[in-house]
Amino acid sequence: MQAEVDTIVQTTIFLVRHGETVDNARCIIQGQTHGMLNENGREQAEAVAEQLAAEKIDAVVASDLRRAIQTAEIISQRHGLPVTTTPLLRERDWGSFTGLYIPQLKGRKWTEDIETEEALLLRACHFLQYITTTYPGKRVVAVGHGIINKAIQAVYAQCPMREVQRMMNAEVRLLSATAEGTAAAAAALSATHTATTATMAVTAE
Repeated sequence: MQAEVDTIVQTTIFLVRHGETVDNARCIIQGQTHGMLNENGREQAEAVAEQLAAEKIDAVVASDLRRAIQTAEIISQRHGLPVTTTPLLRERDWGSFTGLYIPQLKGRKWTEDIETEEALLLRACHFLQYITTTYPGKRVVAVGHGIINKAIQAVYAQCPMREVQRMMNAEVRLLSATAEGTAAAAAALSATHTATTATMAVTAE
């Protein structure tokens, strides 16, 4: 039993939300558009780089959207590391809400082309599986976005997304995960999905 415990390998994840962007400041939904850091966002990214400068970092991973890559590149320079990108870390796809002014959306019915919470959580689960299997035992900076980062933390803690506190621009949160743990989270997520689908089928009948 002890030998099995000893073989469990933890991956440390410094989960970061990208710095402030031009559209963040304008209260525009960016979704999966690239966006770009504004001056404040670049300063925020520099502050994160300084915060993590003394940490041992083995890899830097980012969403493949420009605003996350810009933030990751500023952080990675302190460690002489390349930035690896993955679409698993992209922000939620807001469909036809993309590009709209956020305060004007209050009370509007969500459109069918918005990425569902279920799909978002599944993507977050795949991200955690990717990180823990690709970088076992490593210390990884992962630069994502507000909503996908919330989904990642919900999968990690096995709690509803609404219970995860919103991350501010350039905020860092520390997670420690294993491939075994993320596999268990995936199984729990799958079981929840199956139960929900069964309930919906019974209700429909």
